[in-house]
Amino acid sequence: MQLDLRTLVAALAALAAFLSVLALMLPAIRRDALAGRLKAVAQRREDLRQRRRAAVEGPGLRSRMRRGGGWAKALVDRLRLHDLADGDSLRLQLVQAGWRDPAAPWMLAAARAGLPLVGALLAGLWTQFGVAAAWSGNAKAAAVLAGAALGYYLPQILLRNAAARRRAALRRALPDGLDLMLICVEAGLSIEAAFARVSEEVGKASPVLAEEFALTSAELAFLSDRAAALGNLAHRTGLPQLRALASALQQAERYGTPLVQALRVLAQESRDGRMALAEKTAAALPPKLTVPMIAFFLPALFVVILGPAAIQYLMR
Repeated sequence: MQLDLRTLVAALAALAAFLSVLALMLPAIRRDALAGRLKAVAQRREDLRQRRRAAVEGPGLRSRMRRGGGWAKALVDRLRLHDLADGDSLRLQLVQAGWRDPAAPWMLAAARAGLPLVGALLAGLWTQFGVAAAWSGNAKAAAVLAGAALGYYLPQILLRNAAARRRAALRRALPDGLDLMLICVEAGLSIEAAFARVSEEVGKASPVLAEEFALTSAELAFLSDRAAALGNLAHRTGLPQLRALASALQQAERYGTPLVQALRVLAQESRDGRMALAEKTAAALPPKLTVPMIAFFLPALFVVILGPAAIQYLMR
């Protein structure tokens, strides 16, 4: 009995010593595991950053830029037309239109320099050998000037129309994108991961919105200032709804405001705005259809109604 008691005391002492050593070593073990996890997360973030940057830039972007815009830049330099290619407003319009090639300003300047000559030449040929050959000299000169003016303003008109179409496409697809982002945030994804996930999901339905969200995800990955990356989204698109989204995300990043509620409100407002725009477009259809109906439908209707009576009258 005395031997069993000594054995029990020794076992309890060994267990106590083991637990003491384990209690002393446990914080160090946890700290090492946490450091390893943080290191793995940092490495994964760096891999995603490099992958998204390569996806945004593309493998042959620089070579395409040299092939596509070299002649335009050389022409602008030779003619000293840098004022047509420089300017923050012009670059902002190019970005909002989706023309992100660095050679786009030079190509636009070259077009604005060359198209007036082409327009004047075509107008001159039309006034000399076309239907307007019988016009007077002043009318021919006015036609040539009109062709040159059209050639000068045509690139700017096309640029504004492209930007307007892009904003309209973003406005149509934004409610669905916000709903998907709300689902991603409620599921526990970060803002960066939510942008990346939504860009993958809406790629087929709206390539424009997918491109903008992918660029935002890439900028959130490799820019040190996350607020600047979110501000670039509103700056690139020029859409009030995306400006509100960027503001809500910036406030959530800075002050810790509830992001889910803000996204839910923005999604509802964007959906209501899309419905109001559809109702406005539908309400504007009757005045627009008045002239086509008078010009095309009513003559045919009169022929169908009065044609038989006229034929019977003529056959008497």
